[in-house]
Amino acid sequence: MTTAVVVGSQWGDEGKGKIIDLLSQDAEMTVRYSGGNNAGHSISNAGQKIALHLIPSGILNKTSRCVISNGTVINPEILIAEMNNLKQHGITIDHLTISDRAHVIFPYHILQDLQQENDRRTIGDPLGTTKNGIGPAYMDKIQRIGIRVADLLNRDKLNQQLKFNLMQKQRVLDTELFDQLPPLDELVEKYYQMGQVLKPYISDTGSVVNQAIDRNQRVLFEGAQGAMLDVDHGTYPYVTSSNPVSGGACIGASIGPKAIDHVIGVGKAYVSRVGDGPFPTEQDNSIGDYIRETAHEYGVVTHRPRRIGWFDAFLMKYSAQINGFTGLVINCMDVLTGFKTVKLCTGYKLDGQLIDFYPASNEVLNQVTPVYEELPGWSEDITQVTSFAELPVNAQNYLNRIAELTKIPIAGFSIGPDRDQTVQIQNIW
Repeated sequence: MTTAVVVGSQWGDEGKGKIIDLLSQDAEMTVRYSGGNNAGHSISNAGQKIALHLIPSGILNKTSRCVISNGTVINPEILIAEMNNLKQHGITIDHLTISDRAHVIFPYHILQDLQQENDRRTIGDPLGTTKNGIGPAYMDKIQRIGIRVADLLNRDKLNQQLKFNLMQKQRVLDTELFDQLPPLDELVEKYYQMGQVLKPYISDTGSVVNQAIDRNQRVLFEGAQGAMLDVDHGTYPYVTSSNPVSGGACIGASIGPKAIDHVIGVGKAYVSRVGDGPFPTEQDNSIGDYIRETAHEYGVVTHRPRRIGWFDAFLMKYSAQINGFTGLVINCMDVLTGFKTVKLCTGYKLDGQLIDFYPASNEVLNQVTPVYEELPGWSEDITQVTSFAELPVNAQNYLNRIAELTKIPIAGFSIGPDRDQTVQIQNIW
């Protein structure tokens, strides 16, 4: 048995999609276990760039079964559009499977998201959500009024559930927003018909995944967002509404913890963040601007400019603690080419004293002072290297120092966006 969970180790946008795409070439199954279409995974292969939001990044490998599991929340309209887009690019989706237990996003979830974000903005404290209804859909799940994919296949049941939910949402939504919703019968018919489109792909994915594990197949689990956006362990409340950490794969894909062999953390050679929230190593200056423009750091979903900072090894140690990383992939090494010196954050000081814990309080995080270690940079073009040994010595030293500070072995690194620009050091399969 060989299974691996791939987790974003920072605040998302670390390039998980390309690593999953690469590893899935030798996997027999790729499983998306959390989040919704608030995720944006970009895959670049042979000059073709594809943005995925719900469908697992392993979809390009037609011999690898792709699973959207029970821990996700699905907007069927977005999913069907994404399926059609892949078909138009000549990519088969016959190997896609969708959980009958995954919860469904409805228009009222999106309106709830919009209303809450607007309300928070009036007090100067927006969360910076994607306004795709992800959080409200998870809220309904916990309130036990959620509607699951299986319910889309039963028109009478769907009608009954939606009738009740619309009563609830009328009490929650402002009148002008609630009035934007279609009538009950239109909503039922639309979602029932989308259920019929999805029906050939719907299955009990828990059984599908566990059968693959029992057959000793290579199974890859794909998290969305990043560990520092985890609803329990991230910089709350500036987080997502699910558990993208490695442990989320157990609940989100219906597997036991003993089924996981490897946990691969994916990070950038620097750090980026979209939206609000604390960011101790942020470079709101010419350095951040240069990295943003060089790396085209704009959100896949929101297109918002990403905030940029130096690599934070202290944050990475915390991320390793909550995920149990067995290896680390560092993307975007090429972006740092040309810096005379590069910096690594080795710790945080609070009131002049080094701390040995990652603060839960955002107020405290906003007060910490990052402690930096400066290393010589490199100027050589590294976009064609095919091994660690081919990297300039200073680039090798940078990766080695990250491994020393975080106590996580480097499993690979990337020197460009394409699949063949990722160099594997540790072969998990």
